[in-house]
Amino acid sequence: MGFGHRDETSFDGVMRLAFRVDGLDDHAGVEVRQRDGELALTVHGDAPLDAVSRQVARVVSADHDGDAWAAVCAADPVLERVHAAAPGFRPSNFYSPYEAAVWAVLSARRSRVQAIALRRRFSEAHGVMFSLAGRTEAAVPAPQRLLEIDGFPGLPADRIPRLHAIATAALDGSLDVDRLTGMEPAEAMAALQRLPGIGPFYSALIVIRACGLTDVLSTEEGHTREAVRALYGLDHEPSGTELTRIAENWRPFRTWAAVALRAVGSRLALAS
Repeated sequence: MGFGHRDETSFDGVMRLAFRVDGLDDHAGVEVRQRDGELALTVHGDAPLDAVSRQVARVVSADHDGDAWAAVCAADPVLERVHAAAPGFRPSNFYSPYEAAVWAVLSARRSRVQAIALRRRFSEAHGVMFSLAGRTEAAVPAPQRLLEIDGFPGLPADRIPRLHAIATAALDGSLDVDRLTGMEPAEAMAALQRLPGIGPFYSALIVIRACGLTDVLSTEEGHTREAVRALYGLDHEPSGTELTRIAENWRPFRTWAAVALRAVGSRLALAS
């Protein structure tokens, strides 16, 4: 979700992040390294360090108690296997609701690979570039810049008004992370669906995977239902009601559990 490094075979120990900082006044580039169980950040740009640190912690889910998560996993036989396979796993999140909404417009009706390439080209053309540990990463444009864009190669013309609506919503505070987390998740999702191009799937993605919520279960996500079917030994894909019942054991980390089952569970399915 951070749009950074994805190839384990060439990972050099640095996670490179480039994003618009919460509050939308600055961009930041960050080199993240893990040292003796702690995250060390090298920050580029003029944004306040405390704001950048909070945002990075949310992006990599380092802002919640790992021991509490381990206890939830220990109480569920399937999650226990998942946790044993990847004890350090935590969900990675979008940089912000604003960036998740931009992604929703850019990625609609495209493969993930195509959408990531489009996002990079779009950010390189109109965003802010950072040199991070010898590599260049592009952050998405500021909302003000987004409003100035009237077209982009490979982006259908009908997506431009949608991006402008997102920029306007960001500037008026509608996509502020504190505002959205202060609402009930269902209320926040309903509010986001007033934006053109943001339906139930993308509104859930923005609320759950951009605000850093740990305990919201999306029954709309087909990959989660398939993972539960395979790993819990069901002979059918669970309905929303069945998934909700199974997920009761995952509280207060239903979001984390669903992501872990999808991301790590495939290793268990292949090994069994």
